[in-house]
Amino acid sequence: MKKARDYVHGYSPREAERLMDQAQTLTDLLHHDTCYPAGSRVLEAGCGVGAQTGTLAAQSPDARFTCIDCSEASLAEAEARVRKAGHRNVVFQKADIFNLPFGPGSFDHVFVCFVLEHLGDPREALANLKKVLKPGGTITVIEGDHGSAYFHPDSCYAQRAIDCLVTLQRESGGNALIGRELFPLLTGAGFSNVSVSPRMVYVDSSRPALVEGFTKLTFTAMVEGVRDAALAKGLMTEPDWDRGIADLYRTAEDDGVFCYTFFKGTGKR
Repeated sequence: MKKARDYVHGYSPREAERLMDQAQTLTDLLHHDTCYPAGSRVLEAGCGVGAQTGTLAAQSPDARFTCIDCSEASLAEAEARVRKAGHRNVVFQKADIFNLPFGPGSFDHVFVCFVLEHLGDPREALANLKKVLKPGGTITVIEGDHGSAYFHPDSCYAQRAIDCLVTLQRESGGNALIGRELFPLLTGAGFSNVSVSPRMVYVDSSRPALVEGFTKLTFTAMVEGVRDAALAKGLMTEPDWDRGIADLYRTAEDDGVFCYTFFKGTGKR
């Protein structure tokens, strides 16, 4: 299986909380146009702790979702969240994207969000997912790109902290810059009618919900999460790292600005 050697963000309760914060903060930006017809069979590949699953189930209540992940612990948490929310159109199953237990044409649609960045061979993953789509079925893929982050006040220390995350993810076999590659990945996997749209998060103090939900609780928390690994590898000194994180939080103050771009791609079998 060509997944990354390690999930760079880890599986701590704080990481699960961060994923939920991210999903709730970005729902409108990423999912205002995510909707599946009644009766559709939809595969969510790599559902993790269900951060996106609740939104999918709520926005398409008459579609039927099969959500897979390779982690039993994540699946259990995802199912608990979805059941607590009252969704009954979702089933969960342990499965590997590189060895799918479904026959050709099993699904009308496939949804993949924040998964390809952690895989060693994302094109092969997409090709495998294409096999389980019926002819004319569609795929939706959402990924971020850490190279798209820029902010005010500028800080070389903050940029170096972000670069540590990019480096650690690359060394584990993933790609934190994958958002910019969605078009060639989808076309290279054989999908047609490929379309990719950038979804920029722009944050300043006039948008307090995004200041809290994205700049602090999503992005900066994500970078903070690799502190121990970055210091252990000598990617930054401890004082420089602490200054970088402080400078990222500085962008959340009244005169600060933070920008980041996600990419949403669709294609057809």
